[in-house]
Amino acid sequence: MSECSTRRQFLQATSAGLLAAGYTSTSWAASANDTLNIGCIGTGGRSRQLMGNLRELPGAKLVAVCDVWDQHREQGRELCESDCKVFTDYRKLLEETDIDAVVIGAPDHWHVPMTIDACAAGKDVYVEKPLTHDVSEGAAVIKAQNDSQRIVQVGMQQRSMPHIQQANELIRAGHIGDVHKVHLSWNRNAQRGSKKDYGIDPKSVDWQRFLGNAPEQPFDGYRFRNWRWFWDFGGGIFTDLMVHWIDVAHWILETGAPQQAASIGDHFTTKGIWETPDTVQTILKYPENGVQAYFEGTFFNARNRAMIEFMGTKGTIYIDRGRYEVHPDPHQDLEASELVLGTEPRGADFFANPNGTRLHLANWLECCRTRKTPNAPVEVGVTAAAAAHLANQSLRTGKMAFGRI
Repeated sequence: MSECSTRRQFLQATSAGLLAAGYTSTSWAASANDTLNIGCIGTGGRSRQLMGNLRELPGAKLVAVCDVWDQHREQGRELCESDCKVFTDYRKLLEETDIDAVVIGAPDHWHVPMTIDACAAGKDVYVEKPLTHDVSEGAAVIKAQNDSQRIVQVGMQQRSMPHIQQANELIRAGHIGDVHKVHLSWNRNAQRGSKKDYGIDPKSVDWQRFLGNAPEQPFDGYRFRNWRWFWDFGGGIFTDLMVHWIDVAHWILETGAPQQAASIGDHFTTKGIWETPDTVQTILKYPENGVQAYFEGTFFNARNRAMIEFMGTKGTIYIDRGRYEVHPDPHQDLEASELVLGTEPRGADFFANPNGTRLHLANWLECCRTRKTPNAPVEVGVTAAAAAHLANQSLRTGKMAFGRI
């Protein structure tokens, strides 16, 4: 039997197995006494998506919410149990002895402080990406996870998507040869050129709690609702979007953080509105692994959307959140193939299937019970964020950045 035939049979068998297993469901069945009581810290849009998915998983009970804004607290409370406890101070939530675990969906600058405090309180944690807001935070949050022996899952859900797990196996097995270059993108065509007045009553927001360790500044409703694009609270496209795909590159190629970064950025549609650029590019270098990674991101054009390509000596594997495709180079012993799980679009750059968020949450819940290491523990969250911080360092200084965690 030829090598190509063997590969084809492997792809067919694995694809059939994924579909037969029902890739959108969790792999465990919880009994009534396995229920985990979960508190949700930060109940903005993304956090409520997580809450909605948790409601569909067996053995997860949403019992408490915390947010600094009256509107978000109420919206979160509506997704909880009828006897939901409501807090403005997350530390009070962590004092509740009947809460087993927490979901952290607060702005980036709160991720590490809240995760450390949750671990110290004996809670398991699901925390949104990027894990760190500054590279200096990495060592402390790794120590908090390990010293407390808590289960901490970082919200980089690609690691729980079955088609990406299969592509991982192919690349590691040498299916496309030696990989030396990776191309990543997250491009959206979204109107960002106007500063919206949200009409938020400052009295409805505990602004000082929102600021936390950020510099003192007056309440700004636009910054409050768009914190990702301001340096005090987020890190722009690199930390918000690139971390997803650079984590996939680190995972599949088994690298650490990059050692060099060269970045550029521009405000083509958000000048005078955002602090972080709306269009960026960076080249990341991994000399110990013989790998270069190139990322592009923008908000004025959707070409390539959200994807990653691993470029090997025999061919390329393209991956997005619904499929992977194998593209042979000319004159190479490699067949074209694909595994498509997502066909119906959901939003600008996602697919309805697989539901990576739900799969990732299910993996977290399972690990909370078994105490096994989750798919995206703190260490990989720190490494992915470090790549974004290095890219931002180069962007903000206008120079090549060098670093290693």
